[in-house]
Amino acid sequence: MPLPPRLHILSGALTLSPLLTAMPVFAETNENQAWIGESVAIQASEADTVTLDMSQRFRSARSDDEQGLFRVALDHRVAQGVLVGGGIAYAEGKAEEEMRLFQQVTFSRGIWQARTRLEQRFFDTADRASWRLRQRVQASVPVDDDRRWTIVGAVEVFFHLNRARPSDKSGLATMRHQIGLRHAVSKAMDVQLLYMRQQSFRDHRPDAVAHVPWLTLAWKI
Repeated sequence: MPLPPRLHILSGALTLSPLLTAMPVFAETNENQAWIGESVAIQASEADTVTLDMSQRFRSARSDDEQGLFRVALDHRVAQGVLVGGGIAYAEGKAEEEMRLFQQVTFSRGIWQARTRLEQRFFDTADRASWRLRQRVQASVPVDDDRRWTIVGAVEVFFHLNRARPSDKSGLATMRHQIGLRHAVSKAMDVQLLYMRQQSFRDHRPDAVAHVPWLTLAWKI
C-alpha cells in the first residue's frame, strides 16, 4: 500500500540523510544506552519562550557511565517561523564536568524544522573552551486528524571547530539519526519516544555507535 504523501516525504528524507555526508565505512563498536528527558517551555511574552531541559543518560563505563544534563534557553521570535536565542547548560559525568554556553537559530516551515547551534564547552579537564557546531533537521508528520499522534524523524551532525585538548578530534565528530512517535496527552503535555542511532567518528580506531531508546516528557506553560 503506498504511503500517504507526508509520510512519503519523511521516509525519503530519512533514507537520503546518510548521503548528505560522504563518509568511508569503518569498523564500529556498539553499545546500548537509555535516555530520559524532561522539558518545560514557558511562554514569557508574545515573542519570547524560556525552555528548561533535563536529561538522564544511562551509559556504559567506556562512555563515562551515567550523565546528567540541565539546560536553560531563551528564544525570541524575530519573524514568522524564525527564532533566535541562546542559553547555558551544565553536564555532569563520572570522569568530567562541563559548563556550556550556546547560541542558536531555528527555522520552522510546515512539517520541517532546522536548527543551527554554536556551543562553547568548558570542561574541568581542559584549560580552554571547546567550540562545537551542531546542525539539526527534523520532520514532524501528524498521522491523525486531531494531530495528537505525530511521527518524528531527525538528523543532526556535530562539528568540532577546535581542539581543547591534544587528544580531541576536530571536524565532523558525531551524527545522530532519530525516528519515533510523539503523542499529545493534553494541550499542555506531550510524550515522545524515539530510537536514536548515534555514531561518533574517531581517528585511527573504530567508530563508536550507541543505540538509544529516548523517552521525553514535555510541558507547555
